[in-house]
Amino acid sequence: MAQTESKNDLLVDGRWLQQHRGDADTILIDTRPAKEYWEGHLDGARHYDPFPFHHKDTSERGMDEFRAQLEWIFSALGLSGSETVVFYENDSGMRAARGLWALQYSGHRNARMLDGGLKLANAKLVTQAEKFARADFRIKSNPELFASYPHIVDRIGRSDVQIFDVRSDGEYFSERVRAKHGGAIPMAVHQDWTSAQSAEGNFKTPAELRANFERLGLDPDCEVIPYCQGGYRSANAYMALKIAGYQNVRNYLGSWAEWGNRDDLPIEHPRRKP
Repeated sequence: MAQTESKNDLLVDGRWLQQHRGDADTILIDTRPAKEYWEGHLDGARHYDPFPFHHKDTSERGMDEFRAQLEWIFSALGLSGSETVVFYENDSGMRAARGLWALQYSGHRNARMLDGGLKLANAKLVTQAEKFARADFRIKSNPELFASYPHIVDRIGRSDVQIFDVRSDGEYFSERVRAKHGGAIPMAVHQDWTSAQSAEGNFKTPAELRANFERLGLDPDCEVIPYCQGGYRSANAYMALKIAGYQNVRNYLGSWAEWGNRDDLPIEHPRRKP
């Protein structure tokens, strides 16, 4: 059975930030909407809101386009691949998680998130943005961190693979339909992604996360594939699972925006218990 990881494998806190924010090889990336960034951000932080860059096509052609997009984004952010990159937002949310997952998928080995975000950082904010040079980031994609729709179709019902639906209850039970079809991927385990956060907005402890996932029936020895609507909340679930010690986790990038808009993929329709 996999060992529970330290939070520090993926996360940094306010104390770490104070100690390292001036390091030449540390780059901070603010993933909040642009309006919030310009109202006040961490000194030296660069801006990248991943929400405008939706991508739901996980076919081979679609992923070629996604990788080209990531190369352009991370080059524009001045990343070379050798630095420590810390993503943050107001809390330990889906935007920063999406940035971290995307950078890890791109082959970068030192991506982190500020746990609890600005709410717990206790840091002074500034409104000016520093200039920085564009880099030539070259993607070396890590396919083990990603699931496509064909990958999932081939594994539905296998005992060594589990699908994890982290959408809201309303989405899971087709009470809020955000695609052509409502429903869920067959045999998916369901829990809202926010269950991984504490009341303060940071991730729960590795032990708490591990206990919760095991109560749901998620097996640390299985491949676990989280999905949501657009691959953002599932990126946060990817992080929570990794923090809890789950080694084989793949984010389904296309999520329900892809699956629920196709007519050729299996769908089940969960119903609430009376």
